[in-house]
Amino acid sequence: MAQHDVVIAGFGGQGVLLVGKMLAYAGMRENKEVSWFPSYGPEMRGGTCNCTVIISDRPVGSPVVQHPSAIIVLNLPSLDKFEPLLRSGGLLCVNTSLIHRQPRRDDVRVVAVPANDIAIELANPRGANMVALGAYVGSTGAVSEGVLEEVIQETFAAKPGLVEANLQAFRRGVEVGRAVREQEVTS
Repeated sequence: MAQHDVVIAGFGGQGVLLVGKMLAYAGMRENKEVSWFPSYGPEMRGGTCNCTVIISDRPVGSPVVQHPSAIIVLNLPSLDKFEPLLRSGGLLCVNTSLIHRQPRRDDVRVVAVPANDIAIELANPRGANMVALGAYVGSTGAVSEGVLEEVIQETFAAKPGLVEANLQAFRRGVEVGRAVREQEVTS
């Protein structure tokens, strides 16, 4: 059975819940069973928030995952909170633009992605979430990149100027994730 479960975490306003939904929609498009489970504090923007996304070949029994196989962390409090919960051998996708410490675990795979820096370089400072999502997809193949690109186009269809900017951010993240995956294969 193929199952991908990921916790995406950051602070409110980083688009954590949005990229989680987009990942879930891409899974549905691929006829997978999916679950999207959001969690956020009452302060929303600026407060911590996270969501769990499960994409599976079989029905999802529970949207709650005690030890996810992957975690995308966009800020330091999220790394501190979720790193200990990551399954041994799991994938830790770290936004190195805002997290300046190394992961403490040596039994996990790490994708270090300077998501904010890449987004700023692309003149899309709010696109760090798309960069991180791309890094996750590029390193795991949890969903097809093309299907997720379709979801991005539809999500931002009402704001055409954002479509290409977010596609660029996603694609740059995919490049980072793919490079890590290829390095692991050759090592």
